Amino acid sequence: MVITKSKLVLGATAVTLSTIAVTSLGIHSRGQASFKESPKELIDEVWQIVQRQYVDGTFNQLDWQAVRKEYLTKSYTNQQEAYKSIREMLKKLDDPYTRFMDPTEFKNMQVDTSGELTGIGITISQDEKTKQLVVIAPIEDTPAFKAGILAKDEILSINGKSTKGMDTNQAVSLIRGEPNTKVKLTIRRSGQTKQFEITRARIEIHPVKFSQKPTSTGNLGYIRLNQFSANAGKEMQSAIKALEAKKVSGYVLDLRGNPGGLLFSSVEIARMWLNKGTIVSTIDRQGEQEREIANGRALTNKPLVVLVDKGSASASEILSGALQDNKRAVLVGSQTFGKGLVQSVRPLEDGSGLAVTIAKYHTPSGKDINKHGIDPDVKVDLTDAQRQDLWLNERDKLATMADPQFAKAVEVIGKQIAAKGATTGVSN
Repeated sequence: MVITKSKLVLGATAVTLSTIAVTSLGIHSRGQASFKESPKELIDEVWQIVQRQYVDGTFNQLDWQAVRKEYLTKSYTNQQEAYKSIREMLKKLDDPYTRFMDPTEFKNMQVDTSGELTGIGITISQDEKTKQLVVIAPIEDTPAFKAGILAKDEILSINGKSTKGMDTNQAVSLIRGEPNTKVKLTIRRSGQTKQFEITRARIEIHPVKFSQKPTSTGNLGYIRLNQFSANAGKEMQSAIKALEAKKVSGYVLDLRGNPGGLLFSSVEIARMWLNKGTIVSTIDRQGEQEREIANGRALTNKPLVVLVDKGSASASEILSGALQDNKRAVLVGSQTFGKGLVQSVRPLEDGSGLAVTIAKYHTPSGKDINKHGIDPDVKVDLTDAQRQDLWLNERDKLATMADPQFAKAVEVIGKQIAAKGATTGVSN
C-alpha cells in the first residue's frame, strides 16, 4: 500500500484553508447503501486503517484489539451513532491529530484548488496536554488577521458555545459559514479574556509575497511565505529568480505565522536554497526512515536569514530546521510552534474522512521538534502587544527597521555578507 509523499500533511487543522491533502489508499468503496445496511462496516474500516498505519505500534499503550471488540459488539441503527462511536474510539488514542470527519466536515477540510476559500482565516489545533483549542496562526490579510487574532490564542467559546471537550472538527463546523455572516469568538490571551466578532469572507490566498529592500547592508531580497500550498513552490521559484535578476546581496525569508502545509512543498522549497545535504527524515512505526535530500539545484547561494516565531509550525519547521542544521541560514526570532507529526488523510466509503498520524519527522541533525519547536540562532522575542501592533495596527512597519526581528535580520545578514566578501576577496 503506497502513500505518495505529495499527499502527506505537515500542517495544523485549518478552518478556512485546509493544509490537509486527501490520500487515496486504493480501498474499494462499497457504496453508501451498503453502509446504511451495516454501520459496523465503516467503524471497522476506520479501525483497520489505524491498525495498519498509526505511527505508534503500541497505539499509545492502548489495547487496540480490545477497542475493536468493544465497538463492533454494539448495535447501530444509523450513521450518526456510528460517527459518535468512531470519535469515541479515536479519542482513546489521545492524539488530537488523528480524527474522524463526517461528510460535511471532510468537505470543509479539503483543499480548494482554485485558491479561493470561505471563512475567517485561522488555522487551529488542540493542545495535546490541556486539550484546549488553540490558534496556530491567522492567515495574513484575512478577517481573523485584521480582527487581531494571534498565534497561541486559546479559543474558549464559539458563538457562546463553550469549546471545553470540543474537537477541532466541531470547531471548524461552528467557525465556518457563508460570506458576510458573523462568528463570535471568546479568546484567552496571556491570562486575559477577549471578545471578537468576525465577519466571514471569501479569501484568495497567494502564498508568496516578495520585494527588494534597500538597507544599510545593501539591497536585500525579502520573501514572505504564508503557507506551504501546492503552488507555493512555483511562486517561491518566481520570487527568487526575480530578485536574483535585481542582483540583491542577500535574502530574508519570513516564515512568521506560517502554520505549515504539504510535505512535498516544504521539500521543494528547501531544494531552492540548499545545494546539498539532508532536508528531513520521516520515521514510521517500524522505525523505517526515509530521507529527503537536496538535489544540487539551488537557485542562489547568497546569504540567508530566516524569520520565525511561535506561529511558525510544521512545514515551516521542516524548512527552517533544514536550513539551520545545514548551516545555510541563520534563524532569527522566537521559538517555533512544535509540531513534528505527519498525517495522511483519506476518504471513507460514505463521503466522510479520516486523518491518521502515520509518521514523525526529524530535522537533519536528528532533532525531534514535536511539542518543543525549533530554537532560533538569534533570539528576538516580541510581546503580544508588539506583535499585534506590528502585524495589525502598524503594518507599514512590517519588514522595516521598525520591525525588531527584521532589523536584527538585517544586522545578521550584514555580517554574513561582510564575511563572505572577506573570504572571496570581494569588496563590499
